[in-house]
Amino acid sequence: MEHRLHLTGDPVSLDPLACYRALETRDARFDGRLFVGVTSTRIYCRPICPARTAKFVHCRFYPSAAAAQEAGFRPCLRCRPETAPELGAWHGTSNTVSRGLALIAEGALDGEDASVDDLASRLGIGERQLRRLFKEHLGASPIAVAQARRVHFAKQLIHDTDLPMTEVAAAAGFGSLRRFNECFQMLYRRPPGALRRRAPTHQLADGVTLRLPYRPPYDWPTMLGFLAARAIPGMEGVAGDRYIRAIALDGKAGTIEIGHLPARHSLAVTIRFPNLRALPAIVRRIRRVFDLGADVTMIGAQLADDPLLGPMIAARPGLRVPGGWDGFELAIRAILGQQITIAAARKLGQQLVALCGGAVPANAHGLTHCFPTPLQLLASDLDILGMPGARRQALIAMAEAAAADPDLFQARGSIEETVARLRDIRGIGDWSAHYIALRVVRESDAFPASDIGLLRGATPPGGTRPTPKELAAMAEAWRPWRAYAAQHLWAADPAI
Repeated sequence: MEHRLHLTGDPVSLDPLACYRALETRDARFDGRLFVGVTSTRIYCRPICPARTAKFVHCRFYPSAAAAQEAGFRPCLRCRPETAPELGAWHGTSNTVSRGLALIAEGALDGEDASVDDLASRLGIGERQLRRLFKEHLGASPIAVAQARRVHFAKQLIHDTDLPMTEVAAAAGFGSLRRFNECFQMLYRRPPGALRRRAPTHQLADGVTLRLPYRPPYDWPTMLGFLAARAIPGMEGVAGDRYIRAIALDGKAGTIEIGHLPARHSLAVTIRFPNLRALPAIVRRIRRVFDLGADVTMIGAQLADDPLLGPMIAARPGLRVPGGWDGFELAIRAILGQQITIAAARKLGQQLVALCGGAVPANAHGLTHCFPTPLQLLASDLDILGMPGARRQALIAMAEAAAADPDLFQARGSIEETVARLRDIRGIGDWSAHYIALRVVRESDAFPASDIGLLRGATPPGGTRPTPKELAAMAEAWRPWRAYAAQHLWAADPAI
């Protein structure tokens, strides 16, 4: 059977000869998109593995680590497949797959009561269709993908921290230490403790530090500048070249600190939080905020032929789309920012957080509050914010909607369905709905065409500013990556 290795996000098909050439040259462009299983050792590796290249006849190629594991191969201890960049190469081809992966990352298949049938129902399709799509695009079943995620995260904790094994098992989502040990013994043919060379001395108050890899390039200064310009004092900020913020999950509070390790193509993340079981959820949110799953080289190549976007992409090849930490938080901040400047929205956000945000434990960064929950906002008197009545009512409507539907900001249906669902909330117009979809739902094709910054960025030197309708028509050629096109237009806005 002849296949080609696609780099465009099409359904996965691998040409063994092309894959082997990438393996022979240790081509980093394929890291995270290609895994090789060696039949003589039953081990699978990344294409950049420093081990001697196996003979072609012994190599089998897979589009995901889960597919290699499902085929009976165990992870290499040298190249550590769990540290490969987590790329969304299938985004834009199968929205169902990308949404399914997002739900799996949120823990949809963790726990004894979880099932693929329930996951399929949340996605609005049948179980058989979901299994077929996963097999087509990832080469593995949803259960295999979920298990690979758990094991990979556990192995990263074993390598990067000195957490005791009981805490590693809990943090990775295993229901029991016995099940954790069984999975490792089956996959690695050794107990998890054998992968660690030091005795555990961890104190939870010291925090857990991890490396989260990405596929370069990464425009860290622009990302950090974006976050700094919008940082709400007391809740988040930028200190030197590091981003810090207070976080709250399930009634508990803590802090995170993120720095850049350009030589290792990674972010260094320190998490201080009292509940270890929350670590996967916190890491998923960090990945979302910093857009670590994006393959900006592939996305840029698809957009660069456009005469307007081409020079912008050449100037900022590592530009990413900053995500929102929390759907409700981002939606409230979008409402606060309607028709006012970034600085004014930031001041309103500071007042709101001081009014009804939860307190955080004492910390070295001087952070004092987390962003309020929907119920905290609804219990507060918003009149003291001095906002127009319509905007205040929009805040209340959003809080009521978020309290009534915990999955309000989950990816469901098409981009059009997502926008329509958000627009049903009082005070949320087309701009706000697209902005929320872009930054929280992580819709790669969201595009708030009426945004003044986009309109300014799309205006050629000495030319006429397009209307929102004209810009929306222009953006049709940028599908399915309009969100990334929007980020380049914002970066090109002369007013910023």
